[in-house]
Amino acid sequence: MNSTPEWIARSVSRLRTAAPAADKAAEKSADKTSDKTGDKAGDKAGDKATDRSARAGLDKSVSDVVAKVAVPRSTHERLQATLRRGQEALSPRALRRLLTDLQEVVAPQVSELEGGRRAQAVAEWYAKAEPEERRDMWLLMCEQFAPDATRFKSARQRYEAAAGTAEEGQAEISLRRALVSPRTRLLQRFSVSPEGMRFLLDMRAELLPLLKADKRLLALDAELEHLFSTWFDVAFLELRRLSWDSPASLIEKLIKYEAVHDIRSWADLKNRLDSDRRCYGFFHPRLPDEPLIFVEVALVDKISSSITPLLDEAAAPADIGRATTAIFYSISNTQTGLRGVSFGDSLIKHVVETLTSEFPRLRTFATLSPIPGFRSWLGKHAGAMLERLDDKRRSELGRAVGFEPPQATHLLAALDKATELDAKSPVRQMLMECAARYLGRELQEGKPVDPVARFHLGNGARVERLNWAGDPSNKGLKQSYGLMVNYLYDLKRIDKHRSLLAQGKVPVSGDIDSLCRD
Repeated sequence: MNSTPEWIARSVSRLRTAAPAADKAAEKSADKTSDKTGDKAGDKAGDKATDRSARAGLDKSVSDVVAKVAVPRSTHERLQATLRRGQEALSPRALRRLLTDLQEVVAPQVSELEGGRRAQAVAEWYAKAEPEERRDMWLLMCEQFAPDATRFKSARQRYEAAAGTAEEGQAEISLRRALVSPRTRLLQRFSVSPEGMRFLLDMRAELLPLLKADKRLLALDAELEHLFSTWFDVAFLELRRLSWDSPASLIEKLIKYEAVHDIRSWADLKNRLDSDRRCYGFFHPRLPDEPLIFVEVALVDKISSSITPLLDEAAAPADIGRATTAIFYSISNTQTGLRGVSFGDSLIKHVVETLTSEFPRLRTFATLSPIPGFRSWLGKHAGAMLERLDDKRRSELGRAVGFEPPQATHLLAALDKATELDAKSPVRQMLMECAARYLGRELQEGKPVDPVARFHLGNGARVERLNWAGDPSNKGLKQSYGLMVNYLYDLKRIDKHRSLLAQGKVPVSGDIDSLCRD
């Protein structure tokens, strides 16, 4: 059996390995316990009761220190401390200095311009800070600039007591004011400087991926989203056409932000800005050279079924005098920091109005859209889709894939060569039915599961038509076995389609409905 001193030494070593950056007070406590226990073990090495007591004492010290390291300290605790701990980026002294800088930005006696200047100084520090130091600033914003809980409770009680009386209006005003956090004023001061809006957008884009891991940051994210919803309201946005004659710096932004079909060359870009095409973007006055969202449109004589001819650089421009259909074939959001702020609906409405003014012959407005989540969804639900088949169709499908009865793995293996399937193939028919069900029936929390479907259906479109081999590129095959979909914007039925979706019913055409085989 190992001697007690050896066991203590190993335990202390493990403790220091698990928590190398624990604060000195905790380490001192652990060392003191270790010394005391070692003395007793040396005096009475054969005393098992003392040995167990020593181990229990040290285990408690180990647990206490590890627990302190595992649970992050709030900024309230850190501001009162003298030493940093574990993975904390800023020392308590640096954290207090940063808090003072932030407080000076919103000091009551400071003017708007001076507050903006101080906020700019903080932004300059932020630009040089390490990611973990930036996180410390976010935590200060969350925990040190929250609404006054006592004031809010008092205002709420007053509002509840005033319900139905002449004082109700004033009580509501007091409640609204109590809900406004100092954080709101702080963020507003950052927006004063010319680069302030850009700073806040980039800060939120950096913040978003960390929300699941650190719920303490949710308040700051919610505050930013609320402010952006106001600052980027469509009433403040300008719709501008982007053409080959636009500044080169702006055209380069199209290449940078294109999220649906990558722009492969300048020739590709020029094709998308040719005479039979239109490209429009929403711009904010504080970001005049940065499109927030843009849409690429092809003017054609019928609803397009494939992206290939639309992206063909060698194709001659269509005769726009004969165009009856506008195809929205790419819509790209450019600012990650504006996630949750929706202006796609307004963009499409404004574009439709602009197009009909320029081309009175246009009657049909539709998309040619990818189905980015379909292949992943089918990989998880192929078995359930097979169970929906009757015996006859299951047997036909089994013969086609070479296994009876067919299993999910057999179907998915056969779909790896989807583009080689002929029109009468049971496998192809099965794939079309699965896609129709995915788009026309699958909902999560009342919304379509596919992100592109969620966008267009939420804007009042309907699922119109599935297109086989609509996108035979590697990206198209990886996302949806090459399938693409048309969403139709019937201007007279947009409100009706939204109403249906609100009731949990996806608006679809008759063809899509029949493919769902309910």
